Amino acid sequence: MQEGIFALIGFISGIAAGFFGIGGGVIIVPCLLFFGISMEYAIGTSIVQMIFSSVFGSILNIWRKKLDLRAGFYVGLGGLIGASFSGIIVANIHSTILLILFILLTLVSVKKYIFNTKTTANPNPPIKDPTQQKLVMIGIGALTGIFAISLGIGGGLIIGPLLAYFLGLDSKKVVPIALFFIVFASISGSLSLYNQDLIDWHKGLIVGICAMIGVAIGSKLIDLTSLTNHRYALIGIYVFSLCASLYKLFLILVE
Repeated sequence: MQEGIFALIGFISGIAAGFFGIGGGVIIVPCLLFFGISMEYAIGTSIVQMIFSSVFGSILNIWRKKLDLRAGFYVGLGGLIGASFSGIIVANIHSTILLILFILLTLVSVKKYIFNTKTTANPNPPIKDPTQQKLVMIGIGALTGIFAISLGIGGGLIIGPLLAYFLGLDSKKVVPIALFFIVFASISGSLSLYNQDLIDWHKGLIVGICAMIGVAIGSKLIDLTSLTNHRYALIGIYVFSLCASLYKLFLILVE
């Protein structure tokens, strides 16, 4: 029964990964918390799942010629560096604090997508020099890897706004880059968490394998969706994650 629930969570998170360019952690972490998994192991399971969904999704994006490999490489390189610190962070910060940080990060994303009605890229990006663009992409990847992977999420919700502002990319172009970034960050993060004994490989494999099926569906759905509807759907995902996380925090505080 429990395996079936994990499989369903993986499938749904995979659809979200392919459709939104996120790791699926905004779905997986709150759901696992709801079923009694600790914050630390929910993060570990989420990161393992991301390896499957991001690799499979990126292969599909390369095959369909949607991915800018140059941008993906530099953002991914930064993620590889930043995520290597995630195990130390998760092992040394209390789970309630991690949950509060997760909620705050989700709140920032919800605010951005609700009050920013633009669905197109920044027409006047501040960074135009190629060398500076590479450094900015590495920096964005590193910062995202440190904070996002440590909270069990892929970082698409952080990368999207930053790439849109600094490089002038719209949300549909950012999705494949964000998913490719997660390949690097999730592998680095999993190794870091494994060294701290914070990985449940059994749950992670179930969720991850089922997520690959969802990714194929999600990456196809994005072709059928307008930028406006894509933004509304993303808002819905964040609101769900926020409500589930707030509920878990409420249960902790009233204990």
